[in-house]
Amino acid sequence: MTTNESITSDIADAPAISGERADLLAALATNRHFLRFTTRDLTDEQAGRRTTASELCLGGLIKHVTLVERNWVDFILNGPSAMGDATTMTEADRAWWADQFRMLPGDTLAGVLAAYAEVARRTDELVATLPDLDVTQPLPKAPWFEAGARWSARRVLMRIIAETAQHAGHADIIRESLDGAKSMG
Repeated sequence: MTTNESITSDIADAPAISGERADLLAALATNRHFLRFTTRDLTDEQAGRRTTASELCLGGLIKHVTLVERNWVDFILNGPSAMGDATTMTEADRAWWADQFRMLPGDTLAGVLAAYAEVARRTDELVATLPDLDVTQPLPKAPWFEAGARWSARRVLMRIIAETAQHAGHADIIRESLDGAKSMG
């Protein structure tokens, strides 16, 4: 299957909707595809290998994007309590968070990709069925969020798309450093 066929397949799997929601889902599907595509034909060991100066690996990036997308969808549905209060994080919380960027013993690439696919299905369903993309929630407490700010479901979805695209770029660099393979070109 070519890259374009795979993207088309990813988009075709999204719920049948039109307009803005279809555009949001198409953008998200494209970026998800390129993130997942960086792991093609890799072993679990390769998916966990660091190839740059950072702590990032391909499996860890997908774990991270899965967690972030799940948290943001929970935020749309349940508000800031779904994401927790970053100002009260403990060392154990920070260590757990760091583990979401790497493959741990027992993690498999197939398992990481399956978890991502499940979160993607849930997000796509929410986008298709949410009564109003203008519904807002107050942001959780965190030094990187403006105090008292509220985000709409639409803005959260744009954040998920941006985060997925950013990490797909990171993944492409890691994959090229691993074995020379590229997502494009």
